[in-house]
This record gives sequence, structure tokens and C-alpha cells, in this order.
Amino acid sequence: MQIDPSSSAGLSVQIAQAIKDAIISGDLIVDERLPSEAELSDHFQVSRPTVREALKRLAAQSLIRTQRGASGGAFVNRISFEDAYAQQVTTSTLLLSMNEVSFDTACEARYALERSCAPLSAARRSADHLATMRAEIFRQGQPGLTDVAFCASDVAFHRALVDGACNPVLSYQLAGAVEAMQPLMNMITFTARDRAVITGLHTRIANAIEAGDGGAAVAGLQDLEDETRELAANVFAARARR
Repeated sequence: MQIDPSSSAGLSVQIAQAIKDAIISGDLIVDERLPSEAELSDHFQVSRPTVREALKRLAAQSLIRTQRGASGGAFVNRISFEDAYAQQVTTSTLLLSMNEVSFDTACEARYALERSCAPLSAARRSADHLATMRAEIFRQGQPGLTDVAFCASDVAFHRALVDGACNPVLSYQLAGAVEAMQPLMNMITFTARDRAVITGLHTRIANAIEAGDGGAAVAGLQDLEDETRELAANVFAARARR
């Protein structure tokens, strides 16, 4: 593991990248103990605070974990999909909050990915996935449900649809699209939408998933995308007229 002291990149960033590269290449394996801070400091010819900062960067990415005690230290972490979901959602949320992704781009990506899950979900979903979808549809129809609660239920419905595909890679890829982009869409369209229309579309999709009809589920999602885009267009047009 080497760094370039003349590089414009910070030393802690370079050290973190060097260790990350060693993990990816397999030179450092899962559960292997990293050299101590002192050893890393000597190896990279930097101060221990610089090494400590590099290790913090790696821990923030869930690439390493630290343990206290005589047998403690920093160890290569075994990353789970659950850990990866959180990072995906955080990254997507930041991109949206910094206006790096437009509404149309987010909408296009989210529904394109979700439609790819629909046939798989129709074929593979468990009783629990379907029960979650039905429970959220029931919740969405309750009088007095706040906009925040409706949004959370909306996300939970689509999360169950995606997870019903029983493909952890697809679930990971859609974590940001559903849990970050879906709230953005709701935030923009909630003043114009008719909850009964949204709930009706959710019911169509759930019925298709239950019947094992992937094509009907895809069609329902397409209609939901069309509804979302029309609502957004109306909201943006109203803002422009002010």
C-alpha cells in the first residue's frame, strides 16, 4: 500500500483509498486485523492523527470496524446489504438535496427500475410482501392520515413491491430510488394529488402481483408514473404563474 506525498489529494484520503483498494483486491480479507495506528503511521510515513482520520473514513463506509481491548483494533468488515442500503439512501438523498438530480430524471430512473422488478415480484413475492402491500393500501385509505404518514406508507408499499422480487442487488439499487426519490416526488405533488387515485393504482398493482401477472403490474406502474408526471407538471406550471 503506497501513497504519493506530492499528490493534491489529502494524505488521509490517499491512505483510506490504499486500504480500500487492498480490501477490494483481496490483499486484506474479511475479519483480518489491520496493522496498528503506529504501524500504519510508520508504513505511510505520516502522523498517527492522519492515520486515524483515514480509518474514520473507512469506518464511515462500513469497510472496517473497530474493537476495544487487548485483542482489539481495526478489522476488515463484512458488509451486508442492510449496511449498503443506508449508504445508498444517504447518497441519493444528498444528490437530490443538492439539486444534482432533476425531478424528471429521478422519476424516469425510479419507475424504469421498479418496472424491472414487477414481473419478478409477481413470480416470487412471499405472503409477507403481499401482506405489507395490502396493509399499506389500507393505511392510505384512512381518514385523517397526515401527508407525512401517507408518504411513509407510499414508500413502504413500493419497498415491499421491490423486495418481493427477492433479488438483493435490485433491492440495493432501488433503495435510493424508492426511499430518497419517492419522498421527493411526494413533496412536490402532494398538494395536487388525489389520494384515492394513488391508492386505486396501488390496489391495481397489488392485485396484479397477487395474481402473478407481471405484465399487469408493469402497466399499473406505468400509469402511476404517468399520474406522477402529470401532477408534477401541474404543480410546476402553477408555480410559474405566480
